[in-house]
Amino acid sequence: MNRLFKAKAVLFDLDGTLLDTLSDLTEAANLMLAELGRPSLDRARLLGFVGRGVNDLISRCLADSGEPSTVEIDTAREIFRHHYVCVNGLTTQPYPGVAELLATLAARRLKMAVVTNKSAVFTLPLLQQFDMAKYFGAVVCGDTLPVRKPDPAMILYACKLLGAKPEESLMIGDSINDSLAARAAGAPVLLVKYGYSEGMPVESIDCDGLLSGLHQVPDWLLG
Repeated sequence: MNRLFKAKAVLFDLDGTLLDTLSDLTEAANLMLAELGRPSLDRARLLGFVGRGVNDLISRCLADSGEPSTVEIDTAREIFRHHYVCVNGLTTQPYPGVAELLATLAARRLKMAVVTNKSAVFTLPLLQQFDMAKYFGAVVCGDTLPVRKPDPAMILYACKLLGAKPEESLMIGDSINDSLAARAAGAPVLLVKYGYSEGMPVESIDCDGLLSGLHQVPDWLLG
């Protein structure tokens, strides 16, 4: 039987939780690698690189074919951003049940936020594209604060913006970064089984429960 949470707010990760962005990320990464004369990476390989933000993804992509210099990382960052702005949202899709869940939680007057390591320049257009922005009282991105998940500051800041305590704010994500951040902030956390999880088996990550789909979220909430 599920443990039930008396939540006033629900916080969502973005990539691998609300939206499947992997194909667009793979396209931008491979366009970047081609410009730098490095070999391309397939979608399965990129799967393990998503979760800690663009800078980390770029470093991992480059390191896959040889240790990059600081100059090359800086150059790669600008190239990637140029390409990702162009392809962001072209093949991205919400996961099944996202629209229905957000509408259900809004009808129950639960406060909601996005807490993502993705930069705002990429996050905000996606939320607008899929008509999700209207549901979120806060959007905390990878460049909102000086730190990113797994640092708990992002969750604490989202809770502050929503006017909710961490212990009454349920975090929903797909990776160990979400789990560590939530645990350190004192918030309960559920993880989806279908996400990216940086290539880790999601069953091996500390959390309060696993979701096969977002349609199960209401089953964990009191009221």
